[in-house]
Amino acid sequence: MTDIYPRFAGKTVLVTGAGTGFGAEIAVRAAQEGATVAVHYRSSKAGAEATLARIREAGSDGILVQADIGSWDQIKAMADAVWAAFGGLDVLVNNVGDVSSEQMSWRDLTQESLDAVIDVDVKGTLLMTHEFGERMLEQGHGNIVNVGSTVIVRGSPRAPQYAAAKYGILGITKSYAKAFAPAVRVNTFAPGFMETERLLTREDWKAGRREVLISQTPMGHIPPPEFVAGACLWLATEEAAHLTGGYMLADGGFNMVGA
Repeated sequence: MTDIYPRFAGKTVLVTGAGTGFGAEIAVRAAQEGATVAVHYRSSKAGAEATLARIREAGSDGILVQADIGSWDQIKAMADAVWAAFGGLDVLVNNVGDVSSEQMSWRDLTQESLDAVIDVDVKGTLLMTHEFGERMLEQGHGNIVNVGSTVIVRGSPRAPQYAAAKYGILGITKSYAKAFAPAVRVNTFAPGFMETERLLTREDWKAGRREVLISQTPMGHIPPPEFVAGACLWLATEEAAHLTGGYMLADGGFNMVGA
């Protein structure tokens, strides 16, 4: 692991879905880099509390905020809570995303699974970007990082609704990047496969898919989520000050998307 620098000293960061997985690691990494962190959760309060404990162990502090990001009213209430606690917000990381983890084939698609993914990944990301971005615009600065996916490059015969929703995030990112410029930057970060608890328990992962993907990845490994959290947060640093509306992927060379 590389050295950690205080890129967010004195800054405030909100990470959605920070009770588990990648969101938890982004929140902790932000704290290690000096940020005060708002830890969002919908239902996994115990996980959010564990993340907040890790933030405090890292020498920083934070708050817990609860909301269903499918509801604009709940998003507004969460924004009110963050502004009341912090007096503003420097960075929003929209990490929440339903990954249809139980679905193994497009044939298993249901109306419910489609609605759930679209509500969270598309509507939720759009409403979070809209509500928090508008408030950041009023305060005169801010950064929004939408966590996307490399699934948009290859598609997903397993869960097409997931690929569709993640592709939708690009449209959200580009639209609000133009709407909020130059005060607020909006970018998409796309991690490749990460060995989260959810992925490690998937049947196809345990049945040989992991080894196949490693063989196709030039960097030669599937990393834990904390390995790429710093790259995600880089998009919200001053080093990336001229980058907005962008799509940056960190997948060990698996896709190599470019011109």
